[in-house]
Parts: sequence; structure tokens; C-alpha cells
Amino acid sequence: MSPDNVKARPSWLRDSSLSLFFGAILLATLVGQAFTGLAEYNSSVQIDGLPTLTLGAYVTSAQFAVDVAENWQSEYLQFLLYIVITVWLVQRGSTESKAVEDRGRESDEEQKVGRFAASDSPAWARAAGWRRAVFSHSLSLAMGAFFLLSWEPSWSPAPAPTTVSGCRSSRRPSR
Repeated sequence: MSPDNVKARPSWLRDSSLSLFFGAILLATLVGQAFTGLAEYNSSVQIDGLPTLTLGAYVTSAQFAVDVAENWQSEYLQFLLYIVITVWLVQRGSTESKAVEDRGRESDEEQKVGRFAASDSPAWARAAGWRRAVFSHSLSLAMGAFFLLSWEPSWSPAPAPTTVSGCRSSRRPSR
């Protein structure tokens, strides 16, 4: 088979390799967090003489969901800040930064939106008004939404502290 034939044949694995790679490392980090979080949780409850959890019980617990959400919160906030701040702040000599003289917002022509959009550009890039504003800020809006939604596990009220002989305890009831 010639190299030309190999290039012409579509491959789902090749065409999806970026998504598959990031999906695999996401699963690997969740597995790693599950084992380390379980060890940390069981270590802390053993000190208090409380029962430990199995891996299955831990990964289906609110504790695991909160731990994952806390990690994601910091990542989404970091990415959101990077997106928004790099419009105005620059670093001379950095390949990840705009040139110092190019800092700030780009023109519609530079962004290829509005009347400068190509015929195959998304409809919202060619639109005017609020739709183009949403399109122009879509990445920061998405990251901001993900950051806010990552707080969802903490939206539910914490269990009420238990009382023993009129004394309030911050220890949560055992499972």
C-alpha cells in the first residue's frame, strides 16, 4: 500500500486522537484522585475512630464530588483569568503573548468578524449586535460558566451539625 493510499483513508482513531488523549488523561486523573482521596479520607476518619469507606462507596460519595469540583474550580478560574487577562497584559519575548504593541482588543478586520468574516465563518461571526458580542467573548463566557457551575456540589446545604448533650459538634454523622 502506497503512502498516498494511507493518507486518503479516513481513520476515526486518528481523527479523534486529541479528544481520546484528553479523555484518557481525564480518566487517569480521576482514578488517581479516587485512590489518593480515599486514602486521605480513610486516614482522617480512622484517627477519629470512625468507619472507613470502600473505593466504590468513596467515588459515589459527596466527598469525592466536592474534591473533584474543588480541583476543577481552580482550573477553570485559572483558564478564565488567562483568557481575559492576556488581552491586555503581555510578556515581551513570550511565544504565548501578543507582541507588546498589539496588546488590547483586535479590530473586526483582525478578528475576521462582521463584514470581514469569510463566507464559511460561523453565522454568529458574520452577525451584528449581541450575537457577535457573544461570539467574540464565547470562550471567556464558556469558561466563566464552567467556573460557576463547578460550584454546584457546594450549592446544597451542608448537613446540620450533630448535637451531643447540648454541645454542638462539627463532626458530620457517619455513613
